[in-house]
Amino acid sequence: MAKHRLIDTEARGPAQRHERVESGRVQAAFVESDGPFAEMARELSRELDGEVRFGAGDRALYATDASNYRQVPTGVVVPRTIEDVRRTVSKCAENRVPITSRGGGTSLVGQSTNTGLVIDFSKYLNHILALDPDTKTAVVEPGCVLDELRDAAEAHGLTFGPDPATHDHNTLGGMIGNNSCGVHSVAYGRTADNVLGLRVLTYRGLEMEVGPTSDEAFRAIVAEGGEKAEIYRKLDEFRQRYGNLIRTRFPDLPRRVSGFADLDKLLPENGFDVAKALVGTEGTCVTVLEAKLQLSPSPSEQVLVILGFKGIDKAADAVPKILEFGPRAIEGIDCMLIEGMERKELHTDKLDVLPEGHDWLVVEFGGDTEEEAEAKAAKLQEHFEANPHVQAKRVTDPETQEKVWLVREAGLPASAYVPDRPEAWEGWEDTAVPREKLGDYVRDLRALYKKYGYESPIYGHFGDGLVHCRVSFDLKSEPGIAKWRRFLDEAADLVIGYGGSLSGEHGDGQGRAELLEKMYGPELVQAFREFKAIWDPHGRMNPGKVVDAFPITSNLRLGPSYTPPELETHFHFGEGGFAAEAERCVGVGKCRRNDPGTQVMCPSYLVTGEEKHSTRGRARLLFEMLHGGVLEKGWKSDEVEDALDLCLACKGCKSDCPVNVDMATYKAEFRSHYYEGRLRPRAAYAMGRIYWWSRIASKVPWFANAVMGTPGVSRLAKWVGDIAPQRQIPRYADQSFTSWFQENRGEGGAGPRVVLWPDTFNNYFRPDTAIAAVKTLEALGFSVTIPSRPLCCGRPIYDWGLLDTASKLWQQTFTALRQEIDDGIPVIGLEPACTSAFKDELLGLFPGNEQAKKLSEQTHYFSDFVAEHLKEHEPVAEGGRAVVHFHCNHHAVLGKGGERQLIEALGVEPHVLPSGCCGMAGSFGFEADKYELSQELGERVLLPSVRAASEDDYIVSSGFSCREQIEQSTGRRTLHAAELAARRLGLN
Repeated sequence: MAKHRLIDTEARGPAQRHERVESGRVQAAFVESDGPFAEMARELSRELDGEVRFGAGDRALYATDASNYRQVPTGVVVPRTIEDVRRTVSKCAENRVPITSRGGGTSLVGQSTNTGLVIDFSKYLNHILALDPDTKTAVVEPGCVLDELRDAAEAHGLTFGPDPATHDHNTLGGMIGNNSCGVHSVAYGRTADNVLGLRVLTYRGLEMEVGPTSDEAFRAIVAEGGEKAEIYRKLDEFRQRYGNLIRTRFPDLPRRVSGFADLDKLLPENGFDVAKALVGTEGTCVTVLEAKLQLSPSPSEQVLVILGFKGIDKAADAVPKILEFGPRAIEGIDCMLIEGMERKELHTDKLDVLPEGHDWLVVEFGGDTEEEAEAKAAKLQEHFEANPHVQAKRVTDPETQEKVWLVREAGLPASAYVPDRPEAWEGWEDTAVPREKLGDYVRDLRALYKKYGYESPIYGHFGDGLVHCRVSFDLKSEPGIAKWRRFLDEAADLVIGYGGSLSGEHGDGQGRAELLEKMYGPELVQAFREFKAIWDPHGRMNPGKVVDAFPITSNLRLGPSYTPPELETHFHFGEGGFAAEAERCVGVGKCRRNDPGTQVMCPSYLVTGEEKHSTRGRARLLFEMLHGGVLEKGWKSDEVEDALDLCLACKGCKSDCPVNVDMATYKAEFRSHYYEGRLRPRAAYAMGRIYWWSRIASKVPWFANAVMGTPGVSRLAKWVGDIAPQRQIPRYADQSFTSWFQENRGEGGAGPRVVLWPDTFNNYFRPDTAIAAVKTLEALGFSVTIPSRPLCCGRPIYDWGLLDTASKLWQQTFTALRQEIDDGIPVIGLEPACTSAFKDELLGLFPGNEQAKKLSEQTHYFSDFVAEHLKEHEPVAEGGRAVVHFHCNHHAVLGKGGERQLIEALGVEPHVLPSGCCGMAGSFGFEADKYELSQELGERVLLPSVRAASEDDYIVSSGFSCREQIEQSTGRRTLHAAELAARRLGLN
């Protein structure tokens, strides 16, 4: 497998993008360390092309995965080449340092955390090396993201079958380590069933290709001698010694994943397949360098049948019968999961796809033609239509099918941090039993939860007998942990009594390894130990996982010893305070996606590929800041500030993160303390205080523009304000909007009164937007007024943590608008970022304040308000197309439906761009050291789309920052939705 053509992947991993923007913004290749392995770190930094990171920040970043466990590593290596991996392993062996391989870091039982050195394959070693549609095979590096392989394969009508819910960001190396499965395992099996060969590296430095081994090949290997021959001789002895025990004691079920579950592949009847035997060993035996994978035909058409039952156990009972109809997938969803979505307002617009019922099965059929798939689905639907206790609904439309899968894939987010429910955790989320026993198992499992006083939804891959749960364990107190441990023993006995597996796809790590003897018996557990020793005789490959594992209740991320300090904060963070927010991230890694879809988070990660620039990475650092031990300076932690510096405060995570991590607010809070008693960067005083500078400049705008337009003065001003020399400083309008309003509108008309909020940006820089808004609102019959004095929501200063100042600004607003607040007069916002401050920061800074609550409730974004009242007004023209870009805060806080509805009501066809942040983000894109990153973000989707737009297309972008980025980078003029409305209604 060593020689392959590197196929064109269009640089779709973050690594390639990072290489173009690396200078000056990401952590240096070597992070200084003064620890016991400092010399090893220095040697690695000299020998590797990749990144060597032994500093406190990176060690903290990799201390946890998506599990309940925490172990701080010695250091981290991010290799650029396979040669880097070889040298890293060699140096670890020389220094007797354990190794843990890591991909997406989404493991749920602790297998990607350890105290040795972590090798992160996800950033650079993420390519598809070869894809051959004739042989239906692909060769990939371990950091390759699953969906990138699937997208490439789909061009040839092929797919890689196993597809976990994290398919858009998990890596194939991690899937091989865990023996992952997913929704379509009914059709395609587990990862092990789709691996044809591996190129692996042992801790002792032997590199070898493994796969099926014929008798002739075995004899040739042994005859050649050397370390490889020694390994194969031992493997042969191993299979002879344990073969009969493996045949009789391994459970015969499709989701057998616990333990070294594919040792049966070493047996003669299974082709002595060493590659398959290594799948699912969780990095405890070898390091995977390459994998040759089997691709499968991907049916061009899919049809879903959704079945509604009165009980999730009744749904489970139906699975064996449904399998007779030949489905590709059978997924269970219970009512508790759906109630969780409703409480969290998660995908609530998609729940109408479910038929009547209390619990559901989603059954997928595939075919080469729509008629073929429809015929299969119709037979199942007809069968259940005769049952009055089951509701059946067929779904053929691809968009509706996508809704269904989004509901199903929301299992973890819908069960974590649900309002009015106790906290829920992994810890028994992944059991599998024979499919014909699934209903009985579900009933007994629910009874066991009741016995222990636990709550949990029940859902999962029912077609293969797998049950997912997220249970209300108490993992913070000694009694709670002791109770959890007793439950695990009883729950393990239950699943084993059904002939099942402790894990059906997530693996064992240390979360279940201690229970393996219950499942396999002591002799087979000894066999696992001996198999590992063949490859890793000194036990330095991911020690303490699967074999001779750490106790289940050790190394807990929380636990009774975690006692974070009680912190005084500006924002109100609810029960548990800031510490609870720092715990919120569950590590699922959705923020590590790379596709230009509807997700906004996390902009800087999309360019740098840096874990610390993902929402998860930043959340983990905040947790470690409170935990202590690695990051010891609390609010003054330079490592946290370094990670937050490239947070664009886009708020994308507030809506896109499965558990609504709100990094923009955390950043504002952190910086308010970090900079207490010290000077902030120059940009904080230049762009951050733009409200105050603009009030001065508006007195003599011609002078301000002339000064800033003079080359020498402009260069000096940019240097003083830390503004990128490539940026154009926005020009002040000759007349501010408030001045125009006072001259032209006076007291307003006789219609219902509204207050138009004159935000800093549209007041001083783009008054035409606000004027257009006035004309539009008046045309709808409203009497428009403005505040009697200058006001500001403080939007630019949150990013710099100037929260005392922001609170004072809000107090000014309460005073100035006291009567309007009391009278419930609507307040109309034009700038999405400012309007979102009324909905978000205002309530966070003033919890329980009645004025704040009322002001927030009666504040409306312009497009939402106008769309609701436009019904009686017809546009003066029909036709036209708008390329529409949404501000990140608009997406995350306000929602995009109103603006789209308004554009359509104006007779214009909206083409909404499928990407998030423009890259400007207030002062962010103006700062000198962030200019390059800002442009990279804009060039992902937005700027090329604008350049490709027809000259006749409207470019609609309502955020000031977004408009500046578009106009400065493309030369195309933008329109705010208010300007489009005024134009289409003939009000200009």
